[in-house]
Amino acid sequence: MDPRDLDQSVRVALRGLDSRNADTVARHLVAAGGLVDDEPELALEHARAARDRASRIAAVREAVGVAAYHAGDYAEAARELRAYARMSGDDSYRAVLADCERALGRPENALRLVQEALGTEPGDDELVELRLVEAGARQDLGETAAAALVLEAALGGRPTPAALVTPDLGQLRLATAYAELLDARGEEELAGEWFAAIAAADPDDLTGVAALFAEEESEDDGDEDETEADEEFVVDGSAADDEAADQADDDVDEEQPEIPPDVVAADSPVTGTTEISGVEFADVDFGDVSADDIEAEVAELLGETPPPVERDHTRLFQEAPGRDNPEQEPPTD
Repeated sequence: MDPRDLDQSVRVALRGLDSRNADTVARHLVAAGGLVDDEPELALEHARAARDRASRIAAVREAVGVAAYHAGDYAEAARELRAYARMSGDDSYRAVLADCERALGRPENALRLVQEALGTEPGDDELVELRLVEAGARQDLGETAAAALVLEAALGGRPTPAALVTPDLGQLRLATAYAELLDARGEEELAGEWFAAIAAADPDDLTGVAALFAEEESEDDGDEDETEADEEFVVDGSAADDEAADQADDDVDEEQPEIPPDVVAADSPVTGTTEISGVEFADVDFGDVSADDIEAEVAELLGETPPPVERDHTRLFQEAPGRDNPEQEPPTD
């Protein structure tokens, strides 16, 4: 950051500081000015650092106020810009101060500041800003019709999209605000005509309307493609599911082994005539019990196999002999 990039008037104001301190403050101010559009939060940090070193320099308070406004810290922005106005006598930030009041939820204060500024015959650029803030404050209060009258008057009275041929940036911004108001009021067709006229009169897209149109068209195309893809998936997916089900049935039929009639699985249910321990059982259904299980049970009843041993598990809950303390003793060396 080169302090020489700073405006000459600001460098003059910094001469009252120690040379090393003045150089540091200047670097912070240059950084804040370069970052305010793309990284306003970081710009605000640099501006605050400059204020910590030179809070009595009007240009420093201005830098903090502008950075805070871009970063969305409207309370600090209003506080710092009022301090700048007192210290410098410059009242060019009246529209910004009024907009801060809007952002802080005080539209009545915003309208008061706008009316005070309008009574001093502001310049053309400031007048555009004041009218935009006034229309916004009216909308905040639910006075949509009054907001429309403010913008229509600023556009020359009874404006039409066809009249927007070679406007300046201020007129383009007023027209954009008017189109947005029409859209919010439900007059979408007329709002679309205004947006189209603004995009045609703004080849450099300083208002951002052309980029907004392109983004909306891209979203619409994406929604259509997604809908078509979903419909194709439903149709193709149903056919694919049917084919998969048919193929699975064929695979099951092919993989099912053929069991010879003279082979019976050991765990298969015993039905019909069955011989167990030399005794035939005809037309008896033993359910899920196999022939081996029945034969083993018969052998046990006949005393041919010893009965199972019943184990005593109560010993697991008894203390070991010779141990008074159930807790584990620590090992000894």
